[in-house]
Amino acid sequence: MEEKQHKRRIHYAGKYPRKFEEKYKERNPEKYADEIAHVIAKGNTPAGMHIPIMVDEILSVLAIHPGECGFDATLGYGGHTMRMLEALQGRGHLYGGDVDPIESEKTIARIRAKGYGEGLWSFRRMNFCEIDALASDVGPFDFVLADLGVSSMQIDDPARGFSYKTDGPLDLRLNPEAGQSAAERLAAMTQDEIEGMLIENADEPYAAAIAKQIVRDERRAPIETTRALHETIERALKTIHFPKGTTPEEKKDAIKKSSARTFQAIRIDVNREYEVLYEFMEKLPDALAPGGRAAILTFHSGEDRIVKKAFQAFHRAGIYSDIANGVIRPSKEECYRNPRAHSTKLRWAIKAKENEEVLNCCGA
Repeated sequence: MEEKQHKRRIHYAGKYPRKFEEKYKERNPEKYADEIAHVIAKGNTPAGMHIPIMVDEILSVLAIHPGECGFDATLGYGGHTMRMLEALQGRGHLYGGDVDPIESEKTIARIRAKGYGEGLWSFRRMNFCEIDALASDVGPFDFVLADLGVSSMQIDDPARGFSYKTDGPLDLRLNPEAGQSAAERLAAMTQDEIEGMLIENADEPYAAAIAKQIVRDERRAPIETTRALHETIERALKTIHFPKGTTPEEKKDAIKKSSARTFQAIRIDVNREYEVLYEFMEKLPDALAPGGRAAILTFHSGEDRIVKKAFQAFHRAGIYSDIANGVIRPSKEECYRNPRAHSTKLRWAIKAKENEEVLNCCGA
């Protein structure tokens, strides 16, 4: 029998790793708990890991009881799922859904390693807007959570192309096995379409200049990497006449913010995030059992508007007995521990019970 050659783990020069592939300690939290705790204590998110946001607030809103059936519509790293499973205390069932074939496999392995088998937790590879098909198959849900944020694991991995901060292919797909990549999408769009996308999806103040520069650069060579797009945005903002007295640092900061907004706008477009969210919000009431609770985390104003208006409309119709009057935000302490929580907003709704629906429809 041929002896299997031992492959040494990658080592890096210096105290801290620079490349994502070298960050083996942060990417294996179960093996390197002390290092993970140190990274989190400094207010950072370890590479390849995701810190769940507003867990206590979500559990308070969902008020999970043992024996209930629930759905974590956007599984991600599984942090929220783990806490919801704890609340079920071994009775009931929780379903998890996600479109990401790369990260979902890792999360499934983590959850199974904690001892949660098919009897208590099941995974479905699905877009969360397909909640109606799942509810038709397994029955209505007593509680539903939808965390609309992109996972830290996806943002941190250069191969996914979600961030301008590290170079990688300009992809931005939540499911890289389906649809057009961001590079393909940009190459197929007109200048007016790009400008409209940047305004609608990110309120980008320099949308016209960026769209013009993208089309100009695309004519010379396809924009296929995150760095190439960031450099295009840099060139676009050099044509902008900033107010007199604007410092070089302020201009540099403007480029960073425009890059972040541009990547957000393209990601929303590539993954049809608004269309998917509209569909989910429309189907959600029918997927909830009478008295069922729904909690939704949003991360920018476009998402929050859709959630707010849908909850309000169904509340006026008597389908929801109660909804959040305003948004719940993470505490200052949580934002310090996890800076990625800053823009988070939590909204909730409770489906009316059958007798409540009748009373509301009658104007009582």
